[in-house]
Amino acid sequence: MPKHLSYHSVAHVIDVYHAAENIGTREHVSGYEMQLLLTAVLFHDTGFIHGVNGHEEESCRIANQYLPGYGYTIDEIKKINGMILATKVPQLPKNHLEEIICDADLDYLGRDDFFPISNNLYSEFKENRIVSSENEWNKLQVTFFENHHYFTNTSLKLRQEKKEQHLISIKEKIN
Repeated sequence: MPKHLSYHSVAHVIDVYHAAENIGTREHVSGYEMQLLLTAVLFHDTGFIHGVNGHEEESCRIANQYLPGYGYTIDEIKKINGMILATKVPQLPKNHLEEIICDADLDYLGRDDFFPISNNLYSEFKENRIVSSENEWNKLQVTFFENHHYFTNTSLKLRQEKKEQHLISIKEKIN
């Protein structure tokens, strides 16, 4: 991943991988489906190698290029692409695996390590001129939080309450 990406990095992919594994296990995902889910996680942000805009579609292109060499079928790759595309904001998952990857991708919103991770995203957004100030960033986060929802029972149970606390904290920071 490009070095200037302080949030969309290998650390993010590893974080989402562990979150997906945790959510998938708690949601009773089979071993076969777990393999597809975790494969989708590994590819879901690879498109950032070529740029921010349209990175989900580019991630699918990269997955389509590499996965046949690892024995994945056309149908399996189609499912993996569906999961990758489901992470595009606003998230619109069409099945349980897509719901899980969406929740895993934004798992940090409801965790204790939210603020350090959020600061990495702020740095990345500032670098890419998406925001120009911390106040603008916090307003963007409030809008994002108010429009985001978790899909799985696991994430609702494990992350929703803390996410709501974070929203209150962010609102308090706005000038």
